[in-house]
Amino acid sequence: MDTYPIHSHSLEKFYYIDGEQFGRQYKEHLSDFGTWDQKKHADKWLLFPDNLGTHISIDETSVSNGELYTMITNKAAKGKKGSLIAIIEGTSSEQVIEVLERIPQEIRNKVEEVTLDMADSMRKIVRSCFPKAIRVIDRFHVQKLAFGCPTGNAHCISLGCY
Repeated sequence: MDTYPIHSHSLEKFYYIDGEQFGRQYKEHLSDFGTWDQKKHADKWLLFPDNLGTHISIDETSVSNGELYTMITNKAAKGKKGSLIAIIEGTSSEQVIEVLERIPQEIRNKVEEVTLDMADSMRKIVRSCFPKAIRVIDRFHVQKLAFGCPTGNAHCISLGCY
């Protein structure tokens, strides 16, 4: 059986069903979405403490329409299943710390290394939430400093700016 997700509309022509109705029924009746423990705050933050590893990354990203989110990921998962530890709306260190402190301190103390950019807010988050971890500045920001990117673009490499 296939293990990759497909949209319910993709099933319409093969099974002669209303894909939109099927998707709605799945969400409301067949899945555990109604009893999902993170449903109340999913629009503000999601937390998956079981994905926490010894080497993690923290960075901000714009998902859509210029909205900024802070993402914490497990580097060992290499972007696959189990990568996402937390996604939090905004980049305010206070908001991010409040969410991450929901993970027990003894679990957070197992983090040995955190890769981050040079933003003061990120440094504050890591110092507060992962006090035993060493902080490593991500290579894009080091390259930006070393090569003097004229645009200020964080993804400047030695061959020029993107």
